[in-house]
Amino acid sequence: MHEPDSLHRAGVRSGALLHHLDAARHRASWPTVTAVIPTLNEADNLRWLLPRLSGVDEVIVVDGESSDETVDVTRRLRPDAVVISQPPAGKGAAMRAGFQAATSDVIVAIDADGSMDPKEIDAFVALICCGFDVVKGSRYCVGGGSDDLTRLRRAGNLWLTRLANMLYGVRWTDLCYGYIALRRSVVDRLGLAADGFEIETELCVNAITTGLRIAEIPSHEFDRRSGVSKLNARRDGLRVLRTMVRRRRGPVNRRHALARTGWSVLGLERAGRSVSALERSGQGAPGLERSGRGLPGSDRSGREPSALEQARLEQVGVEGAAG
Repeated sequence: MHEPDSLHRAGVRSGALLHHLDAARHRASWPTVTAVIPTLNEADNLRWLLPRLSGVDEVIVVDGESSDETVDVTRRLRPDAVVISQPPAGKGAAMRAGFQAATSDVIVAIDADGSMDPKEIDAFVALICCGFDVVKGSRYCVGGGSDDLTRLRRAGNLWLTRLANMLYGVRWTDLCYGYIALRRSVVDRLGLAADGFEIETELCVNAITTGLRIAEIPSHEFDRRSGVSKLNARRDGLRVLRTMVRRRRGPVNRRHALARTGWSVLGLERAGRSVSALERSGQGAPGLERSGRGLPGSDRSGREPSALEQARLEQVGVEGAAG
């Protein structure tokens, strides 16, 4: 099996990566995946989301004592889901509880409001299989986008992202987005303590300060399907700012941060090589236990990816970490 063609030339497609990824899926173990979903009165949205999570092994819903049918809908549509009820302390508190309860190799944090496409989970997990510890979605990478960002939120996110890049020596494109995958084995190393929406920033900057390998991947954010967002742009923006400044007081290894971020098209070549090596060795994803599963989102026999999944993988203009 030959290596994928060089991706140094502009305009070269990532079909080679897809080819090697497909082969690796068949020949190597795909990790088990837990979806962690914080909820507060999201019954209507869960009716859309939960049936679309058939490809994950475990669903954990962390509910902030909803007054609607959130818990009932969860138990009806996903009887095997783990439901954690706790006082509504914030999204960060919910995510931390879900991370601690997860039992799979990989954890994916996904919002309950239907704004994040569950079909993108495979692409996140694929980069974990290529050796990354944390994979964060970006609405600003090529192939990403948002139907939901207001002008104020877009401007605030851009400013905060630039500040994070300056403080931590990285080249992120989207700081305040909560579609994130990570290895369960690194949860304790991240030392998460945030209770609110700033959890997403805390996770990313702690990943850098602890020397973890982090990548960005394009993601498209849809409008919330129903209900009203709990995010307050000004209040939560200030929390994000305080988190960045406070965490920056610790040591940052800029050599490692710069080595692990800031590449896009070249990242596909490196990822393709990693998957090629995985395929040749017949081993599972680096640092993950073998799970004995077939393709993610499929039965154990391993179906071919759908046209939408193929298109999504071919769009991957990775902004991430070079190990």
